[in-house]
Amino acid sequence: MKSINGKVVLITGASSGIGEAFAYKLAGMGAILVLTARRIDKLQELAIKLHQQYEAKVFVFAADLTKKEAPKALYNQIINEGLTVDLLVNNAGFGKWTNFLDETTETYDNMLELNINALVKLTHLFIPGMLRKGAGGVINVASTGALQPCPYVGVYCASKSFVLAFSEALYGEYHKKGLKITALCPGNTTTGFQDVAKANTQGMNADSPKTVADAGIKSILRGKSFKIVGFANYLTSFVPRFLPRRTVINIVSNMMYKKVNR
Repeated sequence: MKSINGKVVLITGASSGIGEAFAYKLAGMGAILVLTARRIDKLQELAIKLHQQYEAKVFVFAADLTKKEAPKALYNQIINEGLTVDLLVNNAGFGKWTNFLDETTETYDNMLELNINALVKLTHLFIPGMLRKGAGGVINVASTGALQPCPYVGVYCASKSFVLAFSEALYGEYHKKGLKITALCPGNTTTGFQDVAKANTQGMNADSPKTVADAGIKSILRGKSFKIVGFANYLTSFVPRFLPRRTVINIVSNMMYKKVNR
């Protein structure tokens, strides 16, 4: 996959934030878009805007990917439209900044179902079609939180560590078969994530969703296995390599404690 023009791209969590930014960028590159999120009204509004601005062909499917059966149902809907996905952007996900015991196991179940299980299921469903073509790609949105242990964001960051490791493993399996697999690791980004997570990001640098989406698309077209968004985040990623793990845990714990327990 050397060009996006004319390719069918599925974006999860497409109704806002990074997913919406992916939709705008890819529409401008000539992609045929398949957008999914929970709210059909938001998707339809976005589809109209994309068609007006880029004359993009857009398909929308409402899906709650925290439900175990949702990925397969979404796959069947897309196949029934006669579409074969060339690029899958697994963007949907959410997290919580909290003391571990202050959240319910139901919340963690939904988080892991969305951040991990739905991502794995969709990847497993759509890769065979790409292999038949001998071309295609997957962008899995991870996080800089995947790069070190994160007290007070433990379940979310652990789920993103899975996404990073899983994506790099798939790269190892499939890049010689014509597929491109990229784990995208943004840091703090100006989206609705903070409201859902109840995240106190005051004083933290933040990238725009457009910056993140641009980095993801450039990286997969260049065949990169992973991309850390932002030079400062890239430099920070080296800290766990040079300091003892316990030291890194204590640094992050002290920082996050003040953010969560205020």
